[in-house]
Amino acid sequence: MAVQQVEPVEPVEPVEPVRQQQVQPVRRVELDAGGIRLSGLLALPSAAPPRAVLVALHGGGMAAGYFHGQAEASTSLLSLAAGAGYAALALDRPGYGLSARRLPHGLPVAEQARCVRAALRAYAAERDPGAGFLLVGHSLGGKVALTTAAAAECGEGLLGVDVSGVGARWAVPPDRLATLGHRPDHRLHWGPLTLYPPETFRLARGFVAPVPAREAEEIPDWPGKYAEVARRIRIPVRFTFAEYERLWAWDPPALRELTRSLAAPLVRVDHEPDAGHNISLGRTARRHHLRLLDFLEECRARGAR
Repeated sequence: MAVQQVEPVEPVEPVEPVRQQQVQPVRRVELDAGGIRLSGLLALPSAAPPRAVLVALHGGGMAAGYFHGQAEASTSLLSLAAGAGYAALALDRPGYGLSARRLPHGLPVAEQARCVRAALRAYAAERDPGAGFLLVGHSLGGKVALTTAAAAECGEGLLGVDVSGVGARWAVPPDRLATLGHRPDHRLHWGPLTLYPPETFRLARGFVAPVPAREAEEIPDWPGKYAEVARRIRIPVRFTFAEYERLWAWDPPALRELTRSLAAPLVRVDHEPDAGHNISLGRTARRHHLRLLDFLEECRARGAR
């Protein structure tokens, strides 16, 4: 396992992976996830086939719009990915969006991962996935992305997994963990409000949702499960920690704990200055998303080799 940048470093402005293309409008889609219909948002490049597919999984209390919730299209992860020649699919995780009526209490993380794998098979049966899939997860969606990568078998087309807002060790007292899914603490989930553009909280009303009970119950348990998940991941992994990340520990001992269990061929840990937990909605979102696309292109190239 090659571990890169396990100490926080000052990032440089990333290079666009390919020349920007024309982008089709972001559309709403539905996918069969093993008998459960999942809704989502899809952005496609005008040129076909796509280089690969970016599959984004939102955090707790959000929805797929988290990845397309900026006022500027030049900041949206979906638009940036499609402009760089990738398909970008942001799913409403089980218990959110279309599936909320059928799954009012949601699903545990492991069952959500099974649904995601089924949704990717359904996507590949209907559309060209290019070189394969990069899983992108934020916060609780990062747990689902990592668990999906751990459960995947050869031939499922996963190129890598890129997560933010999730680690291996909590930075908050245990007595506060049980309430996170029911009474979100804005100081923990957002950080300083000056890190976000003025329109952020108005736009966020369109994709904020209740946290389903079954995933809320599991919130405190992740550190005890992480090592077993990590040792089964055999594709490249990238973690990003915001400067004002207050939910997860990312000091040097915590980062060593994060990386030592991984069986991945490449592990990268990056630091995003001037950002809070919800990086994709902040002022540094474009920079974060471009670095994410750099990692996707690196994974695509490794897969081709």
